[in-house]
Amino acid sequence: MDSQTSQPSPASPSPHTFQVDLRGLVDLLSHHLYSSPKVYLRELLQNAVDAITARRAEQPDAPATVRLHAEGGTLRVEDSGVGLTESDVHSLLATIGRSSKRDDGLESARSDFLGQFGIGLLACFVVAERIRVVSRSARTPHAAPVEWTAADDGSYTVRTLPHSARPEPGTTVHLVARAGAGEWLSAERVRSLARDFGALLPYDVRVGDEPIADLPAPWDRSYPSPATRRVALARHCHDLFGFTPLDSIDLDVPLAGIRGVAYVLPSAVSPAQRASHRVHLKGMLLTERAEQLLPDWAFFVRCVLDTDSLRPTASRESLYEDETLAAVREALGERIRSWLTGLAAGDPERLAAFLSVHHLGVKSLARHDPEMLRTMLPWLPFETTDGRLSLEEFAQRHPVVHFTRTVEEYRQVAPIASAQGVGVVNGGYTYDSELVEALPSVRPGTVVSELDADTVTAHLDGVDPAEELALSPFLAAARARLDPLGCDVVLRAFHPLSVPALHLDDRAARHEQARADAEEQADDLWAGILGSLRGSAPRARLVLNHLNPLIRRISSLDDPDLIGTATESLYGQALLMAQRPLRPADSALLNRAFIGLLEWATHTDPGKDDRR
Repeated sequence: MDSQTSQPSPASPSPHTFQVDLRGLVDLLSHHLYSSPKVYLRELLQNAVDAITARRAEQPDAPATVRLHAEGGTLRVEDSGVGLTESDVHSLLATIGRSSKRDDGLESARSDFLGQFGIGLLACFVVAERIRVVSRSARTPHAAPVEWTAADDGSYTVRTLPHSARPEPGTTVHLVARAGAGEWLSAERVRSLARDFGALLPYDVRVGDEPIADLPAPWDRSYPSPATRRVALARHCHDLFGFTPLDSIDLDVPLAGIRGVAYVLPSAVSPAQRASHRVHLKGMLLTERAEQLLPDWAFFVRCVLDTDSLRPTASRESLYEDETLAAVREALGERIRSWLTGLAAGDPERLAAFLSVHHLGVKSLARHDPEMLRTMLPWLPFETTDGRLSLEEFAQRHPVVHFTRTVEEYRQVAPIASAQGVGVVNGGYTYDSELVEALPSVRPGTVVSELDADTVTAHLDGVDPAEELALSPFLAAARARLDPLGCDVVLRAFHPLSVPALHLDDRAARHEQARADAEEQADDLWAGILGSLRGSAPRARLVLNHLNPLIRRISSLDDPDLIGTATESLYGQALLMAQRPLRPADSALLNRAFIGLLEWATHTDPGKDDRR
């Protein structure tokens, strides 16, 4: 037999139990799990409400009261809940991570409770140095009351008390503030936190003699009229979020156990800004910063709602991302979408008020949502040569909906196109060109066409051939001066008369110009490569207005140099009017033209001096 196999196997190591440093755990809770010490009161309310829920599951007629009393750096919280026996105290209060909602066959009914992680009472150590719990069980009414006292060093004591110490079933929690935390246990702070966390709780919760619940919720109350309800909800929004909404949207999703309202922001916000919403879980405020509740496109609303289906994280300050939350997000998005379609169908004035503020968000939604595209596209406002109009109004005025893809292109042609009766939509803003191109799918028979330099030139009136022939020397000199810049010169007659010249190009022309500029500055190798990419795209053109008095005077000049200088000035002025970015060559041309005109204007004829 092999010697190795004959050796006895080593003994199994004996198991050890994890040791917990309670001081370190409290520091972890206060600085990492919970966002603020204020959550201690939520945990106390939560435990009290869960205890009442557990008792009423067995005794439906049991009292349902929670009383909070704060005085002199101490807090007492009494509830009429299910209570605890001595064995419950050892099993539940002294074991971190153990929750009564997992015991006694209650796993299937956990959705009835708020807390499920067994760490809630530890949150009290964030503000308290000592916790004392006195409890009497409703399930074992003959058992004596039990007292559990714990310190923040991890030690605790348990003892039974006479029946007179707690005549009725339920639990009382006593807190003594730690040094520097007395403010959190003051009567005013406790009252404020209790109202914030427990305003929608279904039980009788009071701070002293003052009730904190405000039921039914504002969105569930009866009002004399829709207008009265709208005013009340606007006041509620202002109290919660600090703004008066444009409108309110009911969020009623019975299958998900959701009731609430979405408030429409009165001013535009960035689509990239994450919206924060208030979420109550079975009446208890869970979080004021729920960011994943709505689809990203619904950034123009702020929500407050109550739910019994969504899962909280361990800190109970945010929502657990799961299939349920994804389904709720989709359902709430559908409610907001339905509100928009309802406005489009029956309340155009409110729709216009909404779109004047949040058109960018709706455009973003319509770009990805075919149903929203069909519903909202005809109503969305666009910048056009006829003013700010919806596409429906614009298409009714013009047989062809022309659009530009950039703001610069629109600025070039808008004044001229408008004077010629050509309607143009500025598609240079976010999403606009894509939405304009989608118009025929929503409005069959509509013709949409991108506006280019050829289209604009074709709509301008031609000049009498005899007149243009007579001006051929002038045009030749002008073309020769602008040829190095990749720009042609044409003569047309158009309105308004005040515009002497119009610079027209399109993306293909700009691309070709950029290639030519790069070729000129490149070494031999790259110049050859770029030269092979030369395209046949039309060049930019400077359109001179034959109806303009200045153009008529310039075209009568005989001096080729002066004609060239005047042409360069017109070219630079046309670029500036179109608000186009200037290339270095364009800046040099403007400077040269300006100096040339100054020299010409100040030039003195010697013959005139002699005659003087």
